[in-house]
Amino acid sequence: MAREMKYETAMRQLEDIAAKMENGELDIDSLCEQLKTAQKLIGQCRDKMTKTDEEINKILKSETK
Repeated sequence: MAREMKYETAMRQLEDIAAKMENGELDIDSLCEQLKTAQKLIGQCRDKMTKTDEEINKILKSETK
C-alpha cells in the first residue's frame, strides 16, 4: 500500500475487512494484519476527505469574491 489508492478502492477494502471480521472468517494472526491494514486505509480515506473538503472550500470562497 505504498502508493495512494482511490478513495472508493480503499473503502471497498475496508468493507471487505469489516465483513470478514463480522463473519468470523479471520484467525487471530489474520485479524491482527487486517486491523493494521484497516488502520492505514482509514487514515488514507480521512486524509483524502480532508484534502477534498479544503479544495471545495477554496473553490467556493474564490467564487464569492
